[in-house]
Amino acid sequence: MTARIVSIGTAVPPTELRQDAVRDLFGVQQGIDRLAQRRIRAVFDAADIERRHTVLAELAAPGTAPARGRPRFVDASGTILSPTTGERNDLYIAVAPDLAARAARNAFAGSGLDPSAVTHVVTVSCTGLFAPGLDHRLVRDLGLAPTVERCHLGFIGCAAALPALRVAAALAGTRPDAVVLVVCVELCSLHLRASSDPQQIVAASVFADGAAAAVVTADAATGRPGGLELGRSGSALTSEGETDMVWTIGDHGFEMVLSAEVPRIIGREIRGAVSRFLGDDVPDAWAVHPGGRSVLDRVETGLGLPPAALAASRRVLREYGNMSSATILFILESLLRDDGVGDGARVAALAFGPGLTVESALLTRRRPQAAPPMRSSVALAASA
Repeated sequence: MTARIVSIGTAVPPTELRQDAVRDLFGVQQGIDRLAQRRIRAVFDAADIERRHTVLAELAAPGTAPARGRPRFVDASGTILSPTTGERNDLYIAVAPDLAARAARNAFAGSGLDPSAVTHVVTVSCTGLFAPGLDHRLVRDLGLAPTVERCHLGFIGCAAALPALRVAAALAGTRPDAVVLVVCVELCSLHLRASSDPQQIVAASVFADGAAAAVVTADAATGRPGGLELGRSGSALTSEGETDMVWTIGDHGFEMVLSAEVPRIIGREIRGAVSRFLGDDVPDAWAVHPGGRSVLDRVETGLGLPPAALAASRRVLREYGNMSSATILFILESLLRDDGVGDGARVAALAFGPGLTVESALLTRRRPQAAPPMRSSVALAASA
């Protein structure tokens, strides 16, 4: 039996950030000289992002007071503050589980299944940590059986949803009644900071908060028919880039190294990595994690793709920003709703994580009203 994604649900925090407003906020911080101001304006304007979502209401309205007992990130004068890592992580613990549960409930709403059917939970996050963690909270908050088997994939970065789907496919094959819930939740804005460092400016210009969930089973009779079949998957390290994309824990938040070399490395490596994975398969569509506009541009150029091929990825980037691991599921959810992606269509996607790591997977679009056609594949890969 082939495992398939039955449905995908997404969720974002209620506070919306307009790209021009958050650009201007970062541009007036103390210690930002004219050169840094010009860099901030150029980087934010070139990001191809219109809006993002955040759990920090103060970023959108500096006069907003945080909930009682929670740290302040922006004061009433508009100065971006620097809470400790512990304070940031405490807010993650307070907020992330509810956002993850919202995404899971939205996934179940389109699955034809009740949460009581879940046998396994796979959680993903790189922006906070605690124990008992997200997997435990989802069992409790969704009313799942206490015997549900759980695992967590942490600190893998933007590409982590694909390994999570790989784990889900393997778990789905362990028993006939298996229903696997995969949930990715990232609160990237908890780690933003005012800085004139070019790498921190890039991070501030693209990262956002969001959660996404997928319901996976290998039983064709379980849940609503159709979805995305999960085929082969792959993982590869590029020949360079180990120090160009790095995610570490500092005293005032998690610290991202995202050098200007990342898009160039991707541009050089992408054709070889994709050719090795796809072989003779020719995708019908693409789902590429939008690490940023320049990453998508390099993928498009490196693979010789027409502009329309990455439309779904660019749309998610424009409307939600880069939500790390959750983002690729937003793109897949968009493709599931796209009438232009027909039964048996092959969709190729790519994703990059710290290392640089390239994660890949093959999926096949199955529409419920169609008679079972000959097998074909959908290629997927995600990026940080």
